[in-house]
Amino acid sequence: MRTALFSLLLVAPALAQQPQQSPPAQLARSIDGLPVGAIPKQELPTSGCATFFWTATQTRALVAMLSSDPARIRFAPDGKLVDLVRVSQTGPGDFGFLAHTDYAGGDLKVAVEMAIVRRGDLTQGGVTESATLTVTRDGGDSVIIPVIGIIGCAS
Repeated sequence: MRTALFSLLLVAPALAQQPQQSPPAQLARSIDGLPVGAIPKQELPTSGCATFFWTATQTRALVAMLSSDPARIRFAPDGKLVDLVRVSQTGPGDFGFLAHTDYAGGDLKVAVEMAIVRRGDLTQGGVTESATLTVTRDGGDSVIIPVIGIIGCAS
């Protein structure tokens, strides 16, 4: 019994010093009444390009990331982080993205309309000064979200 108590006394300080695992952060369910929440900070992919979109509403929040490789969109409908795959794209474009792109998965569809602009003060990327995300849930309404963004590409 004394040995077990002595061992516990030796181990207790080491256990107390170990970092506590915090629960994953909850994402907001909505931005300015829209049915999407902000997504956490995203890293530039190791290959290809990514478009980072912020809401162009009263509250500026990172709301979506599109990647060219793999071709997908990451966003948070109702505050749940989701990746959808690209199913089609049309129109002029640059950096692996076209003017109109459709993504789908499960009961969700997202249509992205964007005008890509190259600027001399940016290298390996561009901007989207005007864009919209149209989010549709099967059997539900569609919501159009105005966004602005920046495109970055892996070197």
